[in-house]
Amino acid sequence: MSDLVIVESPAKAKTIKKYLGPGYEVIASMGHVRDLPENRLSVDIKKEFKPKYEIIKGKEKLVQELKDQAENSEKVFLATDPDREGEAISWHLAYILDLSTEEKNRVTFNEITRHGVEEGMAHPRGIDLNLVNAQQARRILDRLVGYKLSPFLSQKIRRGLSAGRVQSVAVRIIVDREEEIRAFQPEEYWSIDAKFVPQGSRKAFPASFYGTEEGKLKISSKEEADNILAELEGAEYRIVKLKKGTRRKSPAPPFITSTLQQEASRKLGFQARRTMKAAQELYEGVEVEGMGAVGLITYMRTDSLRLSEDAIHDASEYILERWGKKYLPDAPRHFKTKANAQDGHEAIRPTMPNISPDQVKDSLTGDQYKLYKLIWERFIACQMANCLQSTTQADIQAGKYLFKASGYTVTFDGFTVLYEEGKDDEEALGGALPPLEKDMLLKLKEIAGNQHFTQPPPRYTEASLIKALEENGIGRPSTYAATISTITGREYVVRDGKALKPTELGEVTTKLMKERFPKIVNIKFTAQVEKELDEVQSGKTDWVQTLDEFYGDFEKTLKTAKEEMEGVKIQLKEDETDIICEKCGRRMVIKTGRYGKFIACPGYPECKNIKKLVTENGADCPKCDGKVVVKKTKKGRTFYGCSNYPTCDFVSWDEPTTEKCPRCGKTLLKKKGKKPKFYCITPDCGYEKIEENE
Repeated sequence: MSDLVIVESPAKAKTIKKYLGPGYEVIASMGHVRDLPENRLSVDIKKEFKPKYEIIKGKEKLVQELKDQAENSEKVFLATDPDREGEAISWHLAYILDLSTEEKNRVTFNEITRHGVEEGMAHPRGIDLNLVNAQQARRILDRLVGYKLSPFLSQKIRRGLSAGRVQSVAVRIIVDREEEIRAFQPEEYWSIDAKFVPQGSRKAFPASFYGTEEGKLKISSKEEADNILAELEGAEYRIVKLKKGTRRKSPAPPFITSTLQQEASRKLGFQARRTMKAAQELYEGVEVEGMGAVGLITYMRTDSLRLSEDAIHDASEYILERWGKKYLPDAPRHFKTKANAQDGHEAIRPTMPNISPDQVKDSLTGDQYKLYKLIWERFIACQMANCLQSTTQADIQAGKYLFKASGYTVTFDGFTVLYEEGKDDEEALGGALPPLEKDMLLKLKEIAGNQHFTQPPPRYTEASLIKALEENGIGRPSTYAATISTITGREYVVRDGKALKPTELGEVTTKLMKERFPKIVNIKFTAQVEKELDEVQSGKTDWVQTLDEFYGDFEKTLKTAKEEMEGVKIQLKEDETDIICEKCGRRMVIKTGRYGKFIACPGYPECKNIKKLVTENGADCPKCDGKVVVKKTKKGRTFYGCSNYPTCDFVSWDEPTTEKCPRCGKTLLKKKGKKPKFYCITPDCGYEKIEENE
């Protein structure tokens, strides 16, 4: 009889089977096999929040296969992911297969390589019930909030709404930022910018007005700027102070889950869900030519910056061979993990640092290659030498006034030869300055006053929202992708380019939550709940006690809200359309039913007129006199068609625009991308242009 190893996915099973060889059967549970059923609460609040788990619908046959395999095996090993969720899946499997939680049948793999699998199998342990209880507490908390609060929101605002501990706070953060933007009052300010040419040189360099020797001067109006410019007429410009130095720029640490999601958003334009999907595939194993199935990265759900000494050594060997000794730091780099991190796994890194992205490119999908390249470059760069920059700062005097100029040149590229971290707001860095000396006279080439206005804080992007959630201790990085998908899918938030903008629904729901359930959308309270779940995981706190403390207050608040809002229904302006009901003359509204959105007369039940909801994009159909409408496939992919379908068969994946081709006058289509491309619908025309400013 062989031993049985149960993992979550077929890809992972295939990779692990390759390393274990004969004597082992490796099968997949396809994720969770037992959970709280969808159609009822299934938590007995009166009996210490006892959950009533059931086999997930549609998995009965799989569960029977798992039982049959277990009965015919010498020993069963539970090898689900090494985190709370994975521990809970193993616990459920142990219950179904009648395995002892104390028996050493639980194995974990930080990386799906031969070494990682052999190391994991060599150290089996019992199931960690603290991890399981932390997951159960989170699951039940979310179930209580969702099943108790969602019906209330659906009744008061709109059918089909949902609430959740983390998603409601995420929406609040976005709504609060929108309110900041609306309340922002721009202030006028002016700068005076000049260009100077040093003696004996033709190269001009920029400098900005600073003030006087006593300090910086704020210029608030054109009049103030003009007065200073008038005083500067005919002035002599001299360098009175010159400071030269060396700046050392250190590499960013290796990725953890949240920073990977942020950087993939900035550099690759990936949404968090897309990032985690590709990372999961790279961890579980992909077929690499000449190597077979292999896991290319370590476990991708981690908050630790810890790196194994073997990995650091392998990275150093690669750097030495490719770039030489000067690209190695004096000592290997180690990075300090945050105090509140669980530190259960290493940072995200390539399992085999000597395998460069180009070596495996042909074996990977586009997303897998881009993400592996990002992870590999970040890891290798974190073990490289600093970038060295020669900096120059010059104070330029003109009468009583001072101008300042600064710049730098790279004297040694160090880690930047391979990788530099992206920024949400790119820093404005001065370029190289020409040779300058103290007391050098400068020729003024040009000078002007420029008007500016202070800007409101920017809307959150997916990357900056993840950063805000992490900094505030809201949720866990492994949940961010699902949270963002939920708040956009439920239409609390919409994407405006890269920015996340709250809808009226999101603002109205947040306002109601702040008024009636302040704790649920309180950032500090939600972060405290996360800390308590961490304490459950470490065995310091009882999970039932944690639930009891939360639910007692929540139940009272919900009861009060129901009593005080009896008969109240909040109307949304955005639900009203410009379409007039032809039966009674009322302005029709958008409704949400079991099968999605539709248009209905608000006079129901007197008037029962309904219509199919059609969204136009503003363009005319290129084939007939109809309008272009936005449609979706069963899988949710957007495409475009004609409002006169089926009479007109126009259809396109690329969006028709209101622009006409300057060559032939036909419709221009827009193909999305980092730099969207506009091209003529007529194939023979060949006109196209790239949109540079998006």
